[in-house]
Amino acid sequence: MQRKLIVSLLAVALLAPAVLRAQTTDGARPAPSAVQTELAAIVKDVRLKLKERQGKVTAADLADHFKAFDALIAKHANEKTDAMAHVVYMKAMLYDQVLGDKATAGKLFQQMQADYKGTQYMENFAKQQALKAASEKIQASLTPGLPFPDFNEKDLAGQPLSVGAFKGKVVLVDFWATWCGPCVQELPNVIETYKKYHSQGFEIIGISLDSSREKLDAFIKSHDGLTWAQYFDGQGWKNKLAGQYGVHGIPFTVLVGPDGKILGKGLRGEALGEAVGKALKK
Repeated sequence: MQRKLIVSLLAVALLAPAVLRAQTTDGARPAPSAVQTELAAIVKDVRLKLKERQGKVTAADLADHFKAFDALIAKHANEKTDAMAHVVYMKAMLYDQVLGDKATAGKLFQQMQADYKGTQYMENFAKQQALKAASEKIQASLTPGLPFPDFNEKDLAGQPLSVGAFKGKVVLVDFWATWCGPCVQELPNVIETYKKYHSQGFEIIGISLDSSREKLDAFIKSHDGLTWAQYFDGQGWKNKLAGQYGVHGIPFTVLVGPDGKILGKGLRGEALGEAVGKALKK
């Protein structure tokens, strides 16, 4: 999650949500408001600090940045707008995802909901929170030791695809995308694990959150060893299976044992190979 926030802070386009980036009637983008411009300056400084410290920062490291947030909020205290709600949201997310201070973040989220009630931003925020709660509930059901709730779909070649089809084998269900940096960085490890254990009964089912079949096909073709079955529906984050399993961040994996029960989730790096090797020895 921290990585996701750092990435969002590095992307200027994410400084303003859709409600803040709406087009004018002639299709042009409106000029940034004073609040958005001031927020952009603060976030620029934050991203430089994160880059300098490789994402590992303390509250003391961000003290001046939080003062800047507070000054901006005080300066526009009478403006109950989407832009100001976003300022408070960004401050809360720094506490939540970078510093891990859930208590302070929670208070800021409550302040945001109270101070900017009735704005389009808060309406969107409420919807996002509802989706997040639903996703977390689904994710909580993917507990090691419980049966994996299977799916029945078709792969890129139009062939039937399900975990149950590999009964008796260890199966990794891998949610990923070609545009996902961490996914691509993890891919060599996944390929290595597949090559090492495939002959012993290890299978992988990829769930691609790509929107372009052409880009996905080209990526697979250009990566030697990426030969396992893939599910793709071209819906990106609205991918059917991603929604079914409450996936809101990738890479995300679920390892299923020969008996169809979940062995683990979110396995990456050495942990993946160790878990697969252990499962195959049983």
